[in-house]
Amino acid sequence: MHFFTVLSDPVRRRIVERLMDSSMSSGDIVDVVGGEFGISQSAISQQLKILRENRFAKVVPDGSRRIYSLDSAGFEDLDKWLVPFRKFWDPKFASLAGEVARGKRKRKRDA
Repeated sequence: MHFFTVLSDPVRRRIVERLMDSSMSSGDIVDVVGGEFGISQSAISQQLKILRENRFAKVVPDGSRRIYSLDSAGFEDLDKWLVPFRKFWDPKFASLAGEVARGKRKRKRDA
């Protein structure tokens, strides 16, 4: 599945957002994300499976629990795909950084 297809689903995006902060058990993901979207444990399990199969999440067994965390591999694939498009925003970010630095210097002089 293409990474944009994987990340286009709002439930999967929310799971990824939750996993950015820390690893979570599947039960905690079901409680939090399932509660937000009003979907069942089996629906969350299906979304977790898609994230695992497409290398956006990984799972480690911990006794009877399954602990999920982000897998960088899917994001690395996404990043590689974005490389040719960086030419559109990199110069703008460089200009913004220059303006921020200029503003900081001005505030220092005026202080």
